[in-house]
Amino acid sequence: MTADDSFGRLDDDDYPAFTMGRAAEMLGTAPNFLRALGEARLVTPLRSEGGHRRYSRYQLRIAARARELVDHGTPIEAACRIVILEDQLEDAQRINAEYRRAASRHTADI
Repeated sequence: MTADDSFGRLDDDDYPAFTMGRAAEMLGTAPNFLRALGEARLVTPLRSEGGHRRYSRYQLRIAARARELVDHGTPIEAACRIVILEDQLEDAQRINAEYRRAASRHTADI
């Protein structure tokens, strides 16, 4: 990927644009916290050609939510599980809303 290709991906939430150091800085945490999230399988960073971890904005939002829970005293394993469940619930609610819109359009066509 060239530098020109990268510019088109800057608004892509899934593009792994951030190094571990930059991600940790943005979250106000140590890189070890991000490693722990990886071990708990909350986020799985992509690896650069040199083997360095790279994080997307979506992954940073997930990590920020986990950090918020940990900062309030939730053990990291439990925080990771909570974040996973919250993410799954959000997806299910989005899908349900899409089904309702489709059903209402179908009903209106009848």
